[in-house]
Amino acid sequence: MKALSIEGLWEVTPQQHQDARGRFMEWYRFDHLAEAVGHPLDLRQANLAVSSLGVVRGIHFADVPPGQAKFVTCPAGAVLDVIVDMREGSPTFGRWEAVRLDGDTRKAVYISEGLGHGYCALTDEATVAYLCSAVYAPERERAVHPMDPDLNIDWPALGEPLLSERDSGAPTLKQLGEEGQLPDYNACRRFTAGLDAAAAAKGASG
Repeated sequence: MKALSIEGLWEVTPQQHQDARGRFMEWYRFDHLAEAVGHPLDLRQANLAVSSLGVVRGIHFADVPPGQAKFVTCPAGAVLDVIVDMREGSPTFGRWEAVRLDGDTRKAVYISEGLGHGYCALTDEATVAYLCSAVYAPERERAVHPMDPDLNIDWPALGEPLLSERDSGAPTLKQLGEEGQLPDYNACRRFTAGLDAAAAAKGASG
């Protein structure tokens, strides 16, 4: 696992084993993730989405606590996965990072609570699978417009992006901040520190 420039964001490159039969890999290991992050992913929900070329999904995040950490991969096709720091007070607030996920490298990203997530399908039938630390709760879900000029995300030039009604009508980052709907950086750190402490206590007890 490799930590990226936004705190709470990791890139994962699995080791693939190939022979005449095909390929095999461990695409998720809870112990390796916990060692890097400080606590295991409390898996509560697994999602899978299949998108057509040019579809943009996101940018989505959830209120913290409890937020929703995600482990995201693309087993078929390809996407440009984009992660945005939504945490007010963070040194990297408003910054975004992009990682290509595809069915060849089988890379994944781990996204901590308080970070926004979205992606653009670079192929037809782009399949994204993600593990989540909390079940979907509409009352806690938020979205920021993926074309927000202040974010200035460098989306691939694939023509007019295909957005859901929710995403096309989503507010900007500035509007969310004015409405008090953005996660607080220190609150996010306290929440993840509590997860770290709980994992350490469990390990110490045996």
